[in-house]
Amino acid sequence: MAKVHLTRSVRFSASHRYFRPEWSEERNREVFGSCTNAPGHGHNYECSVTVTGALSEDTAMVLDLELFDRILHEEIVRRLDHQHINDAEPEFAYGNTVPTAEALAVFLWRRIASRLPGGVRLHRVRVQENPHLYAEYFGQE
Repeated sequence: MAKVHLTRSVRFSASHRYFRPEWSEERNREVFGSCTNAPGHGHNYECSVTVTGALSEDTAMVLDLELFDRILHEEIVRRLDHQHINDAEPEFAYGNTVPTAEALAVFLWRRIASRLPGGVRLHRVRVQENPHLYAEYFGQE
């Protein structure tokens, strides 16, 4: 059976702040620039998730779209939409991981990969902050 990639995109609006509390204000500004300004800044994110697997002989699908949509809604939209990411997710609380697009891609990978049914593998998570900036994660390489 043919191996196929399937991609679905979702959108969410959220804010975040790049800030390390153990650093001085000067060091935060030097490393993060205006992204360290309190209370943070927002984006209209687009997140594209690509899975891969064999086509089902019965449905000619890699993954049931209703299940795919439910996973993306629960793990991305419901979790992050209209949230301040530093406050909404303990992993991104001040003093933990800075909520960059790169870190969000890895975070979402971990949440989504564990929910996929057997025979379906996560191939890519792309987190786009704006038309000119995105991060892609392909898992451990």
